[in-house]
Amino acid sequence: MKNPALLLCGVALAILGGCANPEIVKISPETYMLSRADRAGIFGNTAALKAGVIKEANEFAEKQGKVAIPVSVRETPVYPGHLATVEYQFKVLDKNDPEAKRTGLIPRADVVIEKNEKVSADVRTKDQSNKQPDLYTEITKLDDLRKKGLITDAEFEQQKQKLLNQAK
Repeated sequence: MKNPALLLCGVALAILGGCANPEIVKISPETYMLSRADRAGIFGNTAALKAGVIKEANEFAEKQGKVAIPVSVRETPVYPGHLATVEYQFKVLDKNDPEAKRTGLIPRADVVIEKNEKVSADVRTKDQSNKQPDLYTEITKLDDLRKKGLITDAEFEQQKQKLLNQAK
């Protein structure tokens, strides 16, 4: 070991400098991703990092004569042992594309769980035409008719007996 201070300085640069930020990555025919990490550590500015990433995506699209439409953005703040990061996914579309008129991000779940099952069920509906009338309701109607004098006591008893026999 010739110079321990020089070695320590090299290790510090490797830790603080990290590896270079990747370029814009194409993830589908018109969708791209751009990731950046803020190398300033605790002195970094996540908002400035995010603004820079969006600006870079817009410049990338403008070079093609198109516009960048946001798909998703994921930010992680700085914390001990971790640099602040921004991952930005965007589509590059023609300026006249109807989707280019959309200005906001659509919230998306971080995790999507799909469960596909085949379910069979025996669903039956009540057939109203064959439905038996409610016995209590029908006797009450007959009693009401008797009280109003529209049927006699004998007719009431006869109809009531008929309903009771049908219910058996």
